[in-house]
Amino acid sequence: MNIRFLIFGMALLTLMNCGKKEAPQENLDFTKEDPSFTGDRSTNVETPIKFTDITEQAGIDFTHITGAFGKKWMPETIGSGGGFFDYNNDGLLDIFLVNSNYWSDHEHDSSIPTSKLYRNSGDGKFEDVSEEAGINFSIYGMGSTFADFDADGDMDIYITAVGNNVLLRNDNGRFQDITRQAKVSGNSPEIHAFPAWSTSAAWVDVDRDGWLDLFVANYVKWTPETDIYTTRDGKTKSYATPDVYEGETCRLYKNIQGKYFEDITNSSGVLNHEGKSLGVAIADFNQDNWPDIVVSNDTQPNFLYMNNGDGTFTNKAIIAGVGYDENGRARAGMGIDVADVENNDRQAIAIGNFSQEPVSLYTQIGQGELFQDRAGAARLTRPSLLKLTFGLQFADLDMDGYQDLLMANGHIEPEINNVQKDITFAQVPQIFYNDSGKYIEIGGKAGDAFNLPIVGRGLATADYDQDGDYDVLITVNGGSPRLLQNNTEPFGNFVKVQLKGKKPNLQAIGACVTLWAEGLKQQRMIRTGSSYLVQSETNPVLFGIGQKTKADSLVVSWPTSGKKTKLANLEVNQTFVIDEK
Repeated sequence: MNIRFLIFGMALLTLMNCGKKEAPQENLDFTKEDPSFTGDRSTNVETPIKFTDITEQAGIDFTHITGAFGKKWMPETIGSGGGFFDYNNDGLLDIFLVNSNYWSDHEHDSSIPTSKLYRNSGDGKFEDVSEEAGINFSIYGMGSTFADFDADGDMDIYITAVGNNVLLRNDNGRFQDITRQAKVSGNSPEIHAFPAWSTSAAWVDVDRDGWLDLFVANYVKWTPETDIYTTRDGKTKSYATPDVYEGETCRLYKNIQGKYFEDITNSSGVLNHEGKSLGVAIADFNQDNWPDIVVSNDTQPNFLYMNNGDGTFTNKAIIAGVGYDENGRARAGMGIDVADVENNDRQAIAIGNFSQEPVSLYTQIGQGELFQDRAGAARLTRPSLLKLTFGLQFADLDMDGYQDLLMANGHIEPEINNVQKDITFAQVPQIFYNDSGKYIEIGGKAGDAFNLPIVGRGLATADYDQDGDYDVLITVNGGSPRLLQNNTEPFGNFVKVQLKGKKPNLQAIGACVTLWAEGLKQQRMIRTGSSYLVQSETNPVLFGIGQKTKADSLVVSWPTSGKKTKLANLEVNQTFVIDEK
């Protein structure tokens, strides 16, 4: 996914000159790492963070089908996604996994790949309920996002795909395909429009009318008929990068009373065919109570859509400093997430990039709309340089009050090691421990799963076993996902907050929760999106407060009305259910 790797047609003799790219020059102070560090950061810190791979014993039996059969068509290496949500309202988080499909001219056995829904039994086990829930169809799926868009009290599913996306309405635990009547296929509404290839998506109430709108990231204009031949070794076909294809605009759909959607891509200001979008995250960067949208693009400048206060947006990525790297180059952006990594009211945008492009950490200067990439200062540059990072997610893994960073890594080219000896196809996932704003790689010490190379794609977090810490789901391209149980011991005290919004926004998407505990201030937004092709637990939110024995106060700012709810003197290790008044 980087122009420096692309070799066209017969221009094969230039391969060895283009095969390795010069690493980015860190010529600004805020991008430089501590020169005193020369070794492996995993040896420099001891943390209690530990994970156990429980995929098999939990009953998750799923294999992602890429459909690959030798032609190396571009979508085969991009999927897949999934995530956590409670589909049957039993209070337990279930798991959804998106599958792709075989191509039409690919000879295969009679089995048809389908996505899978696994019901949480509450005893550490998951049961495949796909058939009874109506998940029995095949598409070339990419990712998913979940929300109660029609305000009927249960969670619906939106699946992105190559071609038409699918909106599944939840009717008491059984899903119905209503894509056509809802008008959210992801394609352009123009007659004879090129079929879209959608990737990540997010539910967000852009105009604060209470109804959840839908933002869909689209990638490039590709079909099997328009596939372009590329090679890395001068002998065999390789998976193409996006540079040779036209980009496709993201799409924004306005929710009309939960009945159908209106395509407002143009009128809202997000029409932009320069995008080759893979990740989307929601945040309120200027704290004006209007949700902003940040999009990671592959070999194109990223987008920062600032909400104008009326549901329309202005792309301020370039002037804000998040469009390019510090040298003015567009990176190959994949997954994305946003967090206040130092608990100082300055939000940071993390973006996973291609191998030999370190992870980005665009951090606010003050509380305005200017950012600088502080990945080096945060000690993320060197340990992420050779990785190709797709999913990434902030989460406080040991409940100490600071959000750690997890990354799912894996290359797009199975034979990459034949061309670049220091880069592999399967790669280990990574954990970066947050030491008061400085990140320290500890993955190798966090359990066997972080020493096992996989072709990682999506990465989602949730407290699925309800023990007060974040567990992890990693999806694998062409393989089986990893469900990792957090066995950190001891971990800090926590405060869990469950919000119940007024109809139609029953999930309180867009609400902001601020917690103070003995001088430590943390803030979270109830939101969907983030990472890559997946969705993490959205509501409740989990705050770690370390060894502090109480939280002094908590404030909820509700998304539609802007009203605030305040609580004081909260006991630790409890869940607080707060209703919107």
